[in-house]
Amino acid sequence: MKLSARDAAAFFRAPDRDAAGLLIFGEDTMRVALRRQEVVAHLIGPEGEAEMRLARMTGADLRKDGAALLDAIKAQGFFPGPRVALVEEATDGLAPLFATALAEWRPGDAFIVATAGSLTAKSALRKAFEGHRAAYAAGIYDDPMGRAEIEDALKQAGLRDVPRDPMSALESLARTLGPGDFRQTLEKVALYKLGDDTPLTADEVALMAPGSTEADIDEIFHVLAEGRTGDIAPVMRTLWAQGVAPVTLMIFGMRHFRTLYALASAPGGPNQGIGRLRPPVFGPRRDRLLRQSSKWSAERLEAALAALMDTDLALRSAGQRAPAGALVERVFVRLAHLANR
Repeated sequence: MKLSARDAAAFFRAPDRDAAGLLIFGEDTMRVALRRQEVVAHLIGPEGEAEMRLARMTGADLRKDGAALLDAIKAQGFFPGPRVALVEEATDGLAPLFATALAEWRPGDAFIVATAGSLTAKSALRKAFEGHRAAYAAGIYDDPMGRAEIEDALKQAGLRDVPRDPMSALESLARTLGPGDFRQTLEKVALYKLGDDTPLTADEVALMAPGSTEADIDEIFHVLAEGRTGDIAPVMRTLWAQGVAPVTLMIFGMRHFRTLYALASAPGGPNQGIGRLRPPVFGPRRDRLLRQSSKWSAERLEAALAALMDTDLALRSAGQRAPAGALVERVFVRLAHLANR
């Protein structure tokens, strides 16, 4: 069964103990891991792993031993209580093993929790879970945490009855931080307010927030796609100071400009193409991508991708003598000028 975003959030908070299993998939590995951690904790409790009621394995383990999953599901634990068979880094190639395990699953067997990266709607692994009457699949997409998700995270951090202004500050923070960093910030806020019965304030949220000098790696590509040549140098100084590798920037850059190309070349235009992106894009990021794609033609985006690809090949070449940072900044200046043609 496929879970909608709202149903998935409710399932994570209170998983169905009578179900056979759950597949959690998405491009954001941190958010997938946090949801997996939440579900497993609800299923077996804080002492479950110590009581050996959690069997951990990876997709690579299953490729070596296909019977391991079914063995873990059927095994009888020494301690009483529900059991979980956890498989991380699952792939479509393992779909037949999961389909067999789900077909053989009976009430009283271990609950199957599987995590995977981004999966398409035609994914064999998704179909194995979505097509089973007692199994579920939930996609975790790269959109900002919603209010319900933030409120749930606040409760887990021990913060309740947060007033409107600090809640707005937290929602703004959730749009700029990854889920792992955001939860760490909430934990810092909770420790700061420990023993303090006064309401949380927006100033206290700002005090606990990560330093403003930390740049999101995606920001440089927004700068380039919007043609803001004057902002390249300061953002790049921050990224270099953070130790971001040149090849990493090329990978992220090609991903961003491929997305823009998909929008610019979509039948019916960007407004039609934005709905076909997988994973889906929501909120401010959706609006920003639409604005950027309207600024570029498909031909100029092809030129941008070619320039990024050439630079990536140069960076990986054993005979390359030019400084890597200079190569990256040169192609970035070219892209920003392309945006303004």
